[in-house]
Amino acid sequence: MTSLQDWQKSYPEKFADIDEVFSHIRRGDHIFVASGCGEPQYLIQAMMTFVETHPKAFFDAEIIQVYSFGIAPYTDTKFKSNFRHNSFFIGDNTRKSVNEGMSDYTPISLSDVPALINGGVVHLDVALVQTSPPDSHGFLNLGLSVDMVKPVTEKAHLVIAQVNRQMPRIHGDGFIHIKDVNFIVPHDEPLLEVHGEAPSETSQSIGNYVARLIQDGDTIQVGYGSLPNAIMANLYGKKHLGVHTELLSDGLVSLIKAGAIDNSRKTLDRGKAVAAFSMGTRETYDFLHDNPSIMFRTIDYTNNPLVIARHENMVAINSALEIDLTGQATSESLGSEFYSGIGGHQDFMRGALMARNGKTILTLKSTAHNGEVSRIVPALSESAGITLNRGDTRYVVTEYGIAYLHGKNVRERAMSLISIAHPKFRPWLIEEAKKRDLIFRDQAFIPGKRGEYPEALETYRTTRTGLQVLLRPVKIKDEPLLKDFFYALSDTSLYRRFLSLRKDMPHERLQDFVIIDYTKELVILAVIGSEKNELIVGVGQYGIDEATHTAEVAFAVRDDHQNRGIGGELLTYLTYLAKREGLLGFTAEVLVDNQPMLHVFEQGGFDIKKKSDAGVYDLKLAFRG
Repeated sequence: MTSLQDWQKSYPEKFADIDEVFSHIRRGDHIFVASGCGEPQYLIQAMMTFVETHPKAFFDAEIIQVYSFGIAPYTDTKFKSNFRHNSFFIGDNTRKSVNEGMSDYTPISLSDVPALINGGVVHLDVALVQTSPPDSHGFLNLGLSVDMVKPVTEKAHLVIAQVNRQMPRIHGDGFIHIKDVNFIVPHDEPLLEVHGEAPSETSQSIGNYVARLIQDGDTIQVGYGSLPNAIMANLYGKKHLGVHTELLSDGLVSLIKAGAIDNSRKTLDRGKAVAAFSMGTRETYDFLHDNPSIMFRTIDYTNNPLVIARHENMVAINSALEIDLTGQATSESLGSEFYSGIGGHQDFMRGALMARNGKTILTLKSTAHNGEVSRIVPALSESAGITLNRGDTRYVVTEYGIAYLHGKNVRERAMSLISIAHPKFRPWLIEEAKKRDLIFRDQAFIPGKRGEYPEALETYRTTRTGLQVLLRPVKIKDEPLLKDFFYALSDTSLYRRFLSLRKDMPHERLQDFVIIDYTKELVILAVIGSEKNELIVGVGQYGIDEATHTAEVAFAVRDDHQNRGIGGELLTYLTYLAKREGLLGFTAEVLVDNQPMLHVFEQGGFDIKKKSDAGVYDLKLAFRG
């Protein structure tokens, strides 16, 4: 194997003294610095030392980065005359400088950056990169950060590489030959690492909801942060997942090791986990080293929406800082304060929408600032950047559930998002939505625990005919679905359910079904279909009579789903819930000629007393045992 010393003999001019290396930088140069965990820390520190010892060597240089995760001394005011920092994504250590006008931020989708570099729109003179040692063929490897570093090395006039034996050699686009590097600076040092936080209970709840939407065989993209970590922690039970992403994190690598991700069903790059860069721990970097199942590509490939769209069953999972009641969201700013950037958010959310059976999931915690601020708001903060427009938003997930917005009108969107907001902010959101005429002016709402959705009551049941249904309490957003359900009932079914000839079901009447004081009544829906195309096939309800400690019960099933065991499952579940509350039994009114409903009650295991009056049975259904 050829050693670095052997290459030094072949290319002695590339192994110059560090001062000699930086003496080639000129005033006004545009200097690209590799980003994330591939950041060449020693080169940056050496350049700053050079500037301090040679204060007139160069000035007004522009430092260009995607994202500064490590050290960023060039943003210090003492280097104001030497450097101006410009990033495509804002990190913690440059946010203050950007918002004070001391550094620049270029808002752009990352997939567009290589074209700007190749076209000369973003001018580059110098590239500071970090690589693995050259192999026997003379190829160095960019390791953890290929993204746009590779195109930069092809355009910059001066390429300076810190060769670090700790940098993994990763298959894909990250190879650069030693002859194409101007200077080699050997220096071993630990790579930057990201140690993920343990997911909070809130993050875990969000991760659990997201996991419901991901199916075996899906190809996934997951962003960066505590929420993605929690999402991935819920995916170990999945099979044959694939990865096409910009960031390959610890969580994804753990899923690969566990076998949940094997990339066997990808429609593009089958058998390969494809990414542009990695930010994780040393253990992850060791796994990536010389692993033929991992491929790092440039960002104009990984983030190209047309490439993303070629993946069937593509699922893009990203986070937002704030979303308004119409569905437009920001992930890049807090009002006028620049916070992060567009990054790959638009690339993947748009690409996944174009994919066959693709889906997009926007995640956010319902509150910020220790629960004092709602992230679901009536309108985005003034000057906020709209990262995802309302027409592109599909699934939205908080710790309080899933809202599906596509194809919904503004009123339906607002009610869906309010239903997954933090309960203490829902009354405020209702009132603000009324003021803005986003929802009905007479929209009712029950605040506090009485109106809080009892998620624990959700359950799946299989009827006697083999139909699987989700039984769940009604939600405030269900009014349109219930309207469709009632108008799908025949006149006979409507009469049997309500003992009335009235056939209309206006908003005022529907509210009685969706605005529930869960301490006094319960409405259980039997639902089929996915979250985005739910169909209510049955409705069961009871209201408690506190004087007798019983409840009046009723249910109805769509005509086209009758005789499939849905009514029986609804009654069985309502009975279970009523017994759990200590109720003594049910009462019900049933038409004498409504034999199907009478049969369901008779099969329910009650001690039944019935009295006939004017063609109606008055039933008393006492619980046994």
